[in-house]
Amino acid sequence: MNAPLKTIEGSAKLAATMHLLGREARAASRVLALAPTAQKNRALAAMAKAIRDTRAAILAANAQDVAEAASAGATAAFLDRLALNAERIEAMAASLTLIRKLKNPVGTVMASWRRPNGMRIERVRVPLGVVGVIYESRPNVTADGGALCLKAGNAVILRGGSESFRSAGAIHAALVEGLVAAGLPAAAITLVPTRDRAAVGMMLAGLHGAIDVIVPRGGKNLVARVQTEARVPVFAHLEGVCHVYVDGKAKLGMAKAIVLNAKMRRTGVCGAAETLLVDRAGAARLLKPLVVMLLDADCEIRGDAAVQAVDRRVKPVSETDWSMEYLDAIITAGVVEGVEAAIAHIERYGSHHTDAIVTDDKAAAEKFLREVDSAIVLHNASTQFADGGEFGFGAEIGIATGKLHARGPVGVEQLTSFKYRIRGNGQTRP
Repeated sequence: MNAPLKTIEGSAKLAATMHLLGREARAASRVLALAPTAQKNRALAAMAKAIRDTRAAILAANAQDVAEAASAGATAAFLDRLALNAERIEAMAASLTLIRKLKNPVGTVMASWRRPNGMRIERVRVPLGVVGVIYESRPNVTADGGALCLKAGNAVILRGGSESFRSAGAIHAALVEGLVAAGLPAAAITLVPTRDRAAVGMMLAGLHGAIDVIVPRGGKNLVARVQTEARVPVFAHLEGVCHVYVDGKAKLGMAKAIVLNAKMRRTGVCGAAETLLVDRAGAARLLKPLVVMLLDADCEIRGDAAVQAVDRRVKPVSETDWSMEYLDAIITAGVVEGVEAAIAHIERYGSHHTDAIVTDDKAAAEKFLREVDSAIVLHNASTQFADGGEFGFGAEIGIATGKLHARGPVGVEQLTSFKYRIRGNGQTRP
């Protein structure tokens, strides 16, 4: 069901359309589960070419989306997440090439052993089936989600945000062109053709058993709705309340580079740092340079009493600020009594997404890496590395913060399950 995007009116018509999408995706998933690696790779190569060939159309569609969002009062950070340019489109195409070069996970033997009775047992990777991806402003998720699911042998139903409706449609058209060129069903990558929010509820209900798992990618409200309403398994993705803790034994130059990059490289990504913690033992040397650097970079700081004392431009922090995902040029900052206190603070206010320590103290670093209960924990590196591409996954569908099935960047391996294959020669159970 990949006709040109159009508005669907009437709940009965919408329900019928979504049911059809689910049936077609389920049928496509059976084809993809058995598709050879070479055929999937041909599709990915054709998709990358189609994205490059239709760059002008994608940019034109995106310009309309950005103009509409701007007129509705969207923030600068939101518009940054929404906007595409030639460089970002090329990055999309390049990510498809990286995914194409990844090893096909389907059929990989994860473990094998022989039982005393002679039976041979293998644990083998298999696709999940049909993945539902519900996301908000980022148009590139259309390409990343479609390509990753394809490589892992899954069909996918994509429901993009209303703000990126035209952009997602233009990108999706290029993906379908690649599928058809490789002889794969167009329904292998389906885009929900409506802005009607009721479609999200239907996906969360599973589309009459068509959807096997839901992956949400967006803000707190979207994730909360998914976790509340979903009747199928969900890859949990909480907001990115990410911390950088600067230990008393950190090098100032390294700390400044990491903190500035973690907060300001792209403020609207889920790996952007939202809280800066500084060890009291090094505050006299480290705190003021870090605070002044961020303020001079036009980053608003909401700090505790120690941070406010450093610079009068710092605003007082509230209790709710400590657990806030700003996705903007705003950061909370405070002084803590060493690595133990930093870990306790992160446990209390964090979202188990991505947290970093900057230090030359190996013992403090190992303690932080061992005890911080987040999907991604870094030593002497920016939180902005919370990205599947940076992990060598080619791309990611999102960062899972739960502990079941997938955690951290969700790439092709995380989009598979497994089954057991048993080979015998007539064994029966006594």
